[in-house]
Amino acid sequence: MPPSPARRAVPGAQAVARAASLLRLVTATGPDGASVQELARRAELSRSTAHRLLTALRAEGLADQDDRTGRWLPGPELFLMGQVAAQRYDITEFARDIVHSLAVRTEESAFLSVRRGDETVCLVREDGAFPIRSFVLSEGVRFPLGVASAGLAILAFLSDDEVDAYLSRHPDLARTHGPSHDVASLRTRVAETRDRGHALNPGLIVEGSYGLGAAVFDGRGRPQWALSLTGVDFRFSPDRLPMLGHTLLAHAHELTNRLAAAGR
Repeated sequence: MPPSPARRAVPGAQAVARAASLLRLVTATGPDGASVQELARRAELSRSTAHRLLTALRAEGLADQDDRTGRWLPGPELFLMGQVAAQRYDITEFARDIVHSLAVRTEESAFLSVRRGDETVCLVREDGAFPIRSFVLSEGVRFPLGVASAGLAILAFLSDDEVDAYLSRHPDLARTHGPSHDVASLRTRVAETRDRGHALNPGLIVEGSYGLGAAVFDGRGRPQWALSLTGVDFRFSPDRLPMLGHTLLAHAHELTNRLAAAGR
């Protein structure tokens, strides 16, 4: 993809954008890290370019490489930066007990995700008592808006103009996440989510893994976070969905009110 006019206008902006894209991928790889080949493929970069950028990030402490496996991991400087940034952006202290309550009451895996640009990032995961679980989502995992249930819940409660702009920026979602994510299907699910009040993902990412998502709003009424539930399909049967949806919305409403009282 050619650089946007804005990136061409700022010297070095394309290199910064590529490095930032790699860094986001590194932070989402999980405890085992990722190979340079994996990262290059996902960032749509050549292996040599990805390796050069990762080496530069390692020199700054932003990325690290396992000496034994050669796989790439987040660097120690990210922890220090995150500690500072958390003072402004972290809401997990307000949400952990709510996520815990959601997991206990439904017995499913419960999550808190945050909107970051055109993506959601999972911040908190807590598993419920039911022993069969879905592992589509965990801390650090990112999805485009409209793909997982959390991102669909957030997308649905943006304005119509914002939804249109988002879909025009991401015409390739059907290619990257399957034909059920074409523009027409996403518009249908946005409308259904608005009518229902919460999002439903009936196994569209991984077959047999269902998700429900509810938006959490900031003080200006903007959908900036989401609570969600995931589990195996038979746990999200038609006779159980109303209870799950009602419980999820009640917890999302409680978190919205709590954040508003805290000035978030």
